[in-house]
Amino acid sequence: MFSCDICSETVSSESDMKTHLLIVHMENEVICPFCKLSGVNYDEMCFHIETAHLEQNELAHFEKINTVQYGTSDNKKDRTLQCRMDDNASLYSACASNDPKSSAQNLKKDVPLKHHGFSSENRSESRKLLKWKERQSDLTQTKGSIYDTTYSPPECPFCGKIEACSADMETHMKTKHANLLDTPFEDCQQLYDCPMCGLICTNYHILQEHVDLHLEESSFGQGVARVQCSRDLELAHQLQQEEDRKRRSEESRQEQKEFQKLQRQYGLDNSGGYKQQQLRNMEIEVNRGRMHPLEFHKRKADMMESLAIGIDDGRTRTSGIIEALHRYYQNAATDVRHVWLSAVVDHFHSSLGDKGWGCGYRNFQMLLSSLLHNDAYDDCLKGMSIPCLPKIQSMIEDAWKEGFDPQGASQLNNRLQGTKAWIGACEVYTLLTSLGVKCHIVDFHKSTGPLGTHPRLFEWILNYYSSEREGSPKVVCTSKPPIYLQHQGHSRTVVGIEERKNRTLCLLIFDPGCPSREMQKLLKQDIEAYSLKQLRKFVGNLKHKQYQIVAVEGVLSPEEKVARKQASQVFTAEKIP
Repeated sequence: MFSCDICSETVSSESDMKTHLLIVHMENEVICPFCKLSGVNYDEMCFHIETAHLEQNELAHFEKINTVQYGTSDNKKDRTLQCRMDDNASLYSACASNDPKSSAQNLKKDVPLKHHGFSSENRSESRKLLKWKERQSDLTQTKGSIYDTTYSPPECPFCGKIEACSADMETHMKTKHANLLDTPFEDCQQLYDCPMCGLICTNYHILQEHVDLHLEESSFGQGVARVQCSRDLELAHQLQQEEDRKRRSEESRQEQKEFQKLQRQYGLDNSGGYKQQQLRNMEIEVNRGRMHPLEFHKRKADMMESLAIGIDDGRTRTSGIIEALHRYYQNAATDVRHVWLSAVVDHFHSSLGDKGWGCGYRNFQMLLSSLLHNDAYDDCLKGMSIPCLPKIQSMIEDAWKEGFDPQGASQLNNRLQGTKAWIGACEVYTLLTSLGVKCHIVDFHKSTGPLGTHPRLFEWILNYYSSEREGSPKVVCTSKPPIYLQHQGHSRTVVGIEERKNRTLCLLIFDPGCPSREMQKLLKQDIEAYSLKQLRKFVGNLKHKQYQIVAVEGVLSPEEKVARKQASQVFTAEKIP
């Protein structure tokens, strides 16, 4: 039979005793035999007893041993048993077992110590835990052999002094080594650690005030940082505004510069018109010795007379070129299969007064010269002569006043006289329509061939001059007026088209930039093929992005003229392709 040392219950086998100890004593609630602390596992209770009740526990053991040694013989057996039972109960209550299973089960609960006089957060407990771990092996041996050990006087662990009994030793330690004792008492003060700097405070209110100082310091630092950040943002904003202002100023200056450049390019810079440029350039010629002063005054007088009557003085005019070309193609040009020529047209080139901007006006003079040779346009032109450039400017302004092309008029500020403003296909169309001439604009707005060429333009002009190519003579002088041809920066006049034996097409073009002395070479009886080079333009020669043509079709009736004026409110053109 096996008897339990704690409760004296007897069991039949060792396994039953282990089961009894586990169920009855190890799994039940653990209560401190000295201060009634509960709610902890066995290891924690053992640690608690070793730290908080070390002297009391040892004194109890010594008293029980003394009782065993000096007790009466009559009650020796009972006292020994009772002593052992109390001793075992004390030990098993405090540190029930070193069995790993029991420790594992209790550690899982992880319940903190709960007692009004004891705190697990006390820093001294950590030092006691280290001491307790160092004494674990000795404590285990003590537990195993305490019942067989004879009494020995207690020895002071600090100075080694030996006292007669435990009470004297406790008194000695409390009086001589009070400053070394780490034992927490019920009235010990709880300590509080600052979560921000680790400072230990003895009072919760002191800790609160300390933490508030941290927060105020942090708030002050954040305020300073916010102020600095605000200043930085303000400075960055000012720098950005200054940079934007400089950028806008530079853009405005550049834009103004480009605008002034365009004004000079298109003759809208208020630097004067035809008259002022003519006089200025003639003075330059005189200063350079290229013009005699007498010639200067004679030409000046002729110019003033021309401006007064509004008729061109004819100094830039070359006539008879179409007739000379007809003779040339009849007698030579063996590489040409067919050629179509426009009606008679005179060539006009730019003078000192309109050099650089007058090509549109000169091409209108060429077109008008052809119409004046055609009896079909006598009624609408009413015996008009070729006007000078300032007169053409005045005629376009009159057409604007009638209501033609208000958008174009607005772009040129409704003013051409006294300026060097360029004109293009729209202004030529507006002027011809206001005169009662029926015409239309065709816009070849993009390339229709390889390498930026415009073969559709050549085909359209061929169809304009000839409806039937097969069976026609080699040279055909048509009654069709020439075609006004405009591209970016320049304009010219198409007076015919060649179809060569290899089926390629070649335009015949009058360029106002070609001077009279070059054009007069075509009036010779025996024209050289080299002289026609300045007139011929093959498909590969016309590679501008966009071309516009103005083609004359006849005479407008009064009703058609009104309709076209209304249609010009929103200008449209036929687009190919």
